[in-house]
This record gives sequence, C-alpha cells and structure tokens, in this order.
Amino acid sequence: MPKTQSVVALRKTVAGVPIPDLVRQFGTPLFVYDAAVMEQRIEDLKKFDTVRYAQKACSNLAILDFMRRRGVLVDAVSAGEIYRALWAGYVPGGRPPGIVYTADIFDRDALELVVSRGIHVNIGSPDMIDQLGERAPGSDITLRINPGFGHGHSRKTNTGGEHSKHGIWYEQLNDCLRLAGRYGMTVTGLHMHIGSGTDLDHLAQVCQAMERVAGHVGQTIQSISAGGGLPVPYRPGEEYVDLDAYFQLWDTTRRRLEERFGHRVHLEIEPGRYLVAESGFLISEIRAVKRMGTNIFYLLDAGFNNLARPILYGAYHPMSICPSEGDPDRLQAVVVGGPLCESGDIFTQEEGGYVCRRELPVARPGDFLVIEIAGAYGFVMGSNYNSKPLAAEVLVHNGQPHLVRARQTYEDLVRGERVLKI
Repeated sequence: MPKTQSVVALRKTVAGVPIPDLVRQFGTPLFVYDAAVMEQRIEDLKKFDTVRYAQKACSNLAILDFMRRRGVLVDAVSAGEIYRALWAGYVPGGRPPGIVYTADIFDRDALELVVSRGIHVNIGSPDMIDQLGERAPGSDITLRINPGFGHGHSRKTNTGGEHSKHGIWYEQLNDCLRLAGRYGMTVTGLHMHIGSGTDLDHLAQVCQAMERVAGHVGQTIQSISAGGGLPVPYRPGEEYVDLDAYFQLWDTTRRRLEERFGHRVHLEIEPGRYLVAESGFLISEIRAVKRMGTNIFYLLDAGFNNLARPILYGAYHPMSICPSEGDPDRLQAVVVGGPLCESGDIFTQEEGGYVCRRELPVARPGDFLVIEIAGAYGFVMGSNYNSKPLAAEVLVHNGQPHLVRARQTYEDLVRGERVLKI
C-alpha cells in the first residue's frame, strides 16, 4: 500500500460560518463556495486584458453572475452552457465578445444557438468551419490550434498532441484558412491550451508556437488566448505558478506580434479551476467508522456521485474533520470512502485506483468531514448514480450563506420518466 499521507486537519468553519450551522440549515452533502476567495483569484489576473471564465469548472448561475459583475467574461462548451451564460446576464457580441463557444464539434442544438444568437466561435475542428460557414458566412472566428504537444497533471487532462481530440492540428492550418476564405470568414483570434497544470517550460513552447501560427495567419489576428490550465496547490508542498512570469511570457509574445502587425493585439486568459477551486468545500457527514483488517474506513454520505475527481484522476483533495462535540486528541491513518455500491467509491486513492490512507483526527459517526479545494469539477461532474440526489450549493458572501441550488428531491429523480403498462 502506498505511503500514508500526513495532514493534521481540524476545521470548525467554512468562509467564517460554523460548519454545524451550515449543516443544520442546508443538510449534507453540501457544496459551499467562499466568494472572497473567488474575488482574490480574479484580482490575481488583472494584468491580462480579459479574464474569460471557463464555466465548465463550476457553472452555477450565481457563480456566473458573480463573475460577470466583476468584469469576467465567459467561455461555453455546449448549448447548455451558452444558455447558462445568457440566463446569468451575459450578452453575445462585442469586442471582446461576452460569450465565446469553444468546442471540437457543433451538435445541432449548439449550431442553431450560435447562429441565432450571434455567438462568437472558437473553432476546434475543420468541419466546424464548413458547418458555420454554410449557416453564417462572413463570420469572424477564432481557431483553437493543437501545436502538436501537450501537458497535463493527468493523461486525461492533456489537451495537446496527437493523442488529444482537442483543437485543429497545426499542420492543417493552411487548409483551414482556405476553407474560411471560401465562406468569407475572417480568423481574428487564436487560442492554444495544451492541458491543466501548465509549467513555465511548457508555456514557453506554447508561446513560441502561438507566435509562429499567428505570424502565418497574418494581420487579421486581433487577439490571442493563453487558454486555461492554471494550477492550484492541492497537496502539501505544492506551489502556485509564478503569475508574473506567466504573464510576462504571454505579454512578450503579444508585443512581438503587435510590432509585426502594426496594431494592438488583445491578450486573454481562460481560467476555470484557478478562479473557483479553492473557494469550494464539500461538507459530508461520517455515517460509519469500520475496521477491515488493518484498515480503518471513514464512510461518508458523499460519494463519487458528488466529487468524481479522485475516481477519475486519482486526484488528491485536502480533508479536515469537524467534530460534533469535543476535539480529538490524536490522529489515525484512515481510508475515506462514500456510500455507493461501488468499490471505487474511495476519496483517498491514487491514479490507477490504488487505495491509500490519510492521517486524520480520530472521528466517529455524526462528525463532519470536509473535502477542501472542491470548487472546480465537483458539482458539475455530479451524477445520480445509485439514485442519489444531487447536493445543495451555498455561496457565502460577506459572512452570509445563500442557497444557490436547492437539494434535488426524490421527485426530481424520476421527473420525466414514464412507466409503460405492457
């Protein structure tokens, strides 16, 4: 079994609100978001001309509205996300556009919505140029380019190279430019994103690739996007990326292009995880403590139906205990799991499904376990597996908790289903 992870963690509040108070008011499992953390992360990126939120990380309407009110624009990867952006008050069009649709395909709903609402498209496949050109000739478009290499914290989050489905292969650029020209479409922007967890060495390669591609496209380029992938530290000892150095690499690239083209080039960044991950907490109740051979299990009322990152990527999340009474006086090595009828429903696992232990305070049923840095790819990846209702979501602003999504009811679970009397 892998070496025990050592973390000492007791937590009594989330965003300044006592955990027992949150549980009494909203129940468990419960996602709680701290607005102050999101505000700080937005401020971190103020050097960029545009911060465009990749809402796939956490798409609650209250979060989208929060971003919009602070000048953050939005990215959408589906028709549903376009609708979310519209409902949250974002307006299509403009320079830069309020909403950008970024994808590798148009499904029929997305294409209809993009055309009818005039949504700017960041195109990830040559076929999309044909499909949009036939419906909306003369459009300005952005191309997402796969530069031929990638980087990510997991193979499943690597979005560049020949094993990735994302973006237009760099060797197809000329074909895409000719195709766009056939429909009178103008390539006004370029986007490159090679995966999450970007380091500066890989970033320098992306910047060089961006400069080469932009130079080839020419003076129609008005904007470049650094994409997303900004990491946040999940594990003890991990550090933030040097944002000043990160910006400097992209700004230097932008300035060289401006000198080459003789006009201003707009610089965007497209964070998702970075803006919301650390704001989020998943509060669960420990419902059983059981021994299985040499292992002690804390079994929660939250499972991978609520937070799938550990089972998908072996992702690490800090954890803490909020005791229902008293404070524990020692730690013990435990395995943390959920309620699902599935052996993989373990929060303390590494990529490949290897179960590991975590040192946590001694706890008992009725205590609360908080999974931290859970604001990104938490609720949005939730499911009804085992017919479990989706959790509630709460946003804490200025010390006040606000319910921003009601807990799914059992009636909600079967809404839309039909029994056939056959």
